[in-house]
Amino acid sequence: MARLAGKIAIVVGAGQTPGDTIGNGRATAIRFAEEGATVLLVDVNQESAEQTLVMVEARGGQGSVFVADVTDEEQCQAVAHACVHRYGRIDILHNNIGTGAGDSGATTISEETWDRIFALNLKSVMFMCKHVLPVMRAQGAGAIVNISSIAAVAATGMVSYKASKAALNAYTESLASGGAKYGIRANVIMPGLMNTPMAIETYVAAGFERGKLIESRNASVPLGRQMGSAWDVANAALFLASDEARFITGVCLPVDGGQLTRVG
Repeated sequence: MARLAGKIAIVVGAGQTPGDTIGNGRATAIRFAEEGATVLLVDVNQESAEQTLVMVEARGGQGSVFVADVTDEEQCQAVAHACVHRYGRIDILHNNIGTGAGDSGATTISEETWDRIFALNLKSVMFMCKHVLPVMRAQGAGAIVNISSIAAVAATGMVSYKASKAALNAYTESLASGGAKYGIRANVIMPGLMNTPMAIETYVAAGFERGKLIESRNASVPLGRQMGSAWDVANAALFLASDEARFITGVCLPVDGGQLTRVG
């Protein structure tokens, strides 16, 4: 039996940055659909979300697109309402958007950059959860999966990105403790170095040579000297969203090829 048979899932960030590989949100939407979930594909970029829907349907899955800027609370409320209106319930909320663009060190970070990164990485999750949780509470069940980063606990010069992802981990732990009595689980995935469009194309656009960048990132991964892919994140998200993880909540799961084994 499909692992998410009959489930309704919202995937926030179901489109992706253009590039040669697949992004975490798109891969997760596809895996959820392959395992029987009906997916509401949420993204600020309608064309990209519709491309994801084509891929979902090509694999026999079902879903629809909803265009929203999830840094805006009213639009997040509209996402939750649309999902209930279209499908009757919300079983899974997967929050995938994030950015570190423009980040810098503690003495150079600008207020504008700090606020933008926190809005995308943390406020968007808070708004989505705020408006999905009442639906899940009424159902007496639900699973929330938030995408963080190993930067939350590892050294990095990106001060706003790190702080926002550490805050996301803490926020998710609060969701887990508060949601338990309602049958709601909340967990975090912390990806390490991934070969995804957002990870690679952002640096290439800034002037890095693609081949050397990929070679350097691969060399930093203990397990097989190879970056992970979006499918690694998607498979972890599938597990955490499924009933196989019915007794798991409040977990921050590294998907990093062993990078965090070097911490400490």
